[in-house]
Amino acid sequence: MRPKIICQMTTTVDGRMLAERWSRPAAGIDEKVVRGHYDQIYAQFNPDGWIVGRKTMEEFTEGSPRVFAKPYGNLREPFFGNRDGRRAAVVIDPLGKLHYGQDHADGDHVIAILSPEVPDEYLVELRHDGVSFFFAALGPDAGASLRQEQLCAAMDVLGGTFGIKTLFLQGGGITNGLFLKAGLIDEYSLLIYPGIDGLAGIPTSFEYPGQPGELPAAGQALRHLETHILEGGVVWSRYHSERICPGIPSGISP
Repeated sequence: MRPKIICQMTTTVDGRMLAERWSRPAAGIDEKVVRGHYDQIYAQFNPDGWIVGRKTMEEFTEGSPRVFAKPYGNLREPFFGNRDGRRAAVVIDPLGKLHYGQDHADGDHVIAILSPEVPDEYLVELRHDGVSFFFAALGPDAGASLRQEQLCAAMDVLGGTFGIKTLFLQGGGITNGLFLKAGLIDEYSLLIYPGIDGLAGIPTSFEYPGQPGELPAAGQALRHLETHILEGGVVWSRYHSERICPGIPSGISP
């Protein structure tokens, strides 16, 4: 059974998500306080881990490509590193562009979802670092329907094989959009920061790379659960999604 997936994002009142561009809080409001609510809510849910796309994960990686001797055995088998009770830091990195030099991101064990096209040398590097990985057909040339099917299957692996029951989806916008289109998001935890960006073209929480006329959220309804005004004027709202990924029962209730 796939994990319960909670998409948590913080945006400005105009829906933009690049924090370095946000306007400052009003006089007398501690910026550290309003920006700290995100982590506090994450801890409150106590999930088994979080999942992001390659670009978002880049901020946690400092490694560079390295070459190691190939071990004996089939490199194409999924690899399970030593998670050792830690939360999971799951990354969708189809082409294997990230280099870690360790088995964790901010202390959480890395699990990479890769395309079968990644070279053997990269798999050897991940094994050397202790990074867990498995494969899904998520390459950039895959059609949208294939991406959805394989994304659902990948979530099933995270739940059934890695034992992940609750996973926080934390972007970026393209990754969030793919999960939205696939009907994989069970709950939304949305924080509105008391500030504005204002510039056209700045990324938002959901950026599905579809064709004109596509409706990524079609068939999905949001049921409001609760809203709170947090210190500093941050608005936190939760919504339950009433659609699940077709063909894969979640067994999840709000």
